[in-house]
Amino acid sequence: MIALQSLLQPCPRAARFQWKSPPTRVRIFAVASSSSKVDWVKATDAQFFQTDTRPIMLFDGVCNLCNGGVRIVRANDPNRKIRYESLQSESGRKLLQRSGRSPDDISSVVLVEKDRSYIKSEAVLRIMEHLGLPFPQFAFMLKLVPLFVRDFAYDNVANNRYEIFGRSETEACEIS
Repeated sequence: MIALQSLLQPCPRAARFQWKSPPTRVRIFAVASSSSKVDWVKATDAQFFQTDTRPIMLFDGVCNLCNGGVRIVRANDPNRKIRYESLQSESGRKLLQRSGRSPDDISSVVLVEKDRSYIKSEAVLRIMEHLGLPFPQFAFMLKLVPLFVRDFAYDNVANNRYEIFGRSETEACEIS
């Protein structure tokens, strides 16, 4: 969360402080590490979005909460609008880099679309929009809650998910 002090900048003239707008969320990510210059969006387009444009839900494959979420999504996605990939898989790691995240970051569900990636509560709400009734309406209502409140709640659950829901003993989600 952005500290209030970082939003305030001294103003040289009459007013004592001037508000500076907080950084905007990046909608599509193309990252290049200092060791190798790779455009992950271009590098993964052919593999993941050339023939199939459905979004891909990245989830923690060993988290019981996440695996339960995948089962709920599958049960309420009769037209199979969403594809699934574990964050721990090689494809999941590539898609994380495409989304501007570390390939080892398993802290959040990520929804990767051809032109944009969503994380945390935005990813959950976007996934809900792809599902059957009543999920899109519920997502619309939850969007009325400010993002920082939704992400605060998301982070609290995500940071304690193993303690509350446990880890999968098979070390992989069965999504077939």
